[in-house]
Amino acid sequence: MPIVNRFEELAPEMTAWRRAFHRAPELLYDVQGTAAAVAEHLRSFGVDEVVTQVGRTGVVGVIRGRAPGPAIGLRADMDALPILETTGKPWASAVPGRMHACGHDGHMAMLLGAARHLAETRNFAGSAVMIFQPAEEGGAGARAMIEDGLMERFGIRSVYGMHNVPGLPVGRFAIRSGPFLASCDTIVIDLEGVGGHAAMPHLCADTVLAGAAIVQALQQIVSRTIDPIASAVVSITCFNAGHTDNVIPQTARLVGTVRTLDRVVRDHVEGRLRRIVEATAAAHGVRAAVDYQRDYPVLVNDVREAAFAAEVAREVAGVDKVDTAAAPELGSEDFAFMLEARPGAFIFVGNGDSAYLHHPDYDFDDEALAYGASYWVRLVERALPA
Repeated sequence: MPIVNRFEELAPEMTAWRRAFHRAPELLYDVQGTAAAVAEHLRSFGVDEVVTQVGRTGVVGVIRGRAPGPAIGLRADMDALPILETTGKPWASAVPGRMHACGHDGHMAMLLGAARHLAETRNFAGSAVMIFQPAEEGGAGARAMIEDGLMERFGIRSVYGMHNVPGLPVGRFAIRSGPFLASCDTIVIDLEGVGGHAAMPHLCADTVLAGAAIVQALQQIVSRTIDPIASAVVSITCFNAGHTDNVIPQTARLVGTVRTLDRVVRDHVEGRLRRIVEATAAAHGVRAAVDYQRDYPVLVNDVREAAFAAEVAREVAGVDKVDTAAAPELGSEDFAFMLEARPGAFIFVGNGDSAYLHHPDYDFDDEALAYGASYWVRLVERALPA
């Protein structure tokens, strides 16, 4: 079964919604304008219940079918990124230094299109809960909505998410059961030594030297202590120390990230990292403090729900257009929190030959809107048959 015919008619409107969101990007939880626009659209569609300020600035719309039944959640993210856009498109960001560089504008437009169709047809039994989430880009908005009672307040039985992916042709989907996207942890390492004159290093405890040794040593966690078949990344991305050429700095700060696809590996990396930092700093006569913050968990698709999501995608795109053995990735997604709270699945939809996510020249491909919206509609109708 191909894309829903209604979305061929709605394509200009969905495109207009998407581009309006793109022109007015907002960050993290400060998405009041975006959330207000989403809520206004949902009310205009005749959605039965529109609730705002869930998880601070999240929006939830409830559409009831023709008969009572369970509820399933469909999630789209709303926030943008602090990136200066370089696309030059007529709908480019009107806010310097901010842009929808991850396609959340497209995610909202697809879910809004589905909401409009479902509110018109109601060809299902139960409730479709449309979840518009803030702060996916590092703010754990999914966790905030869950802690605000999202699942219990709306009786959600299962939950589904979707994200566009450049490089996958428009009209195709990709998914896998089990671990799909990585956990994301943040490391902050503060070093304190003895500063002094650069000409007299023997009177100092050099935090730059200690920091450099720590950066090198941390790479051995993955290369020498993790099963080569497993996956992990340890990246130190910031090294701040000193201000001039003739002073050995008293302090230094290293910042980075750890990504894994397995809880046991995650525990191992944290323990090993702490021991390496402490021992290496001590060997250089420097004190070290490690702040290891566990941010997003591993995103794990349930076997049954992933198989169901793949079936729905095949109905929309065709049997040969759905990859059910997509390779896991070490990017992360806070939809993982929702999958910890309820069974469900996360799927990729193709964005074609675009710049990659988080790139200043990225743009969502409007041709993908009908595929994503059709997927949402078919998923509801299949999961909640009338």
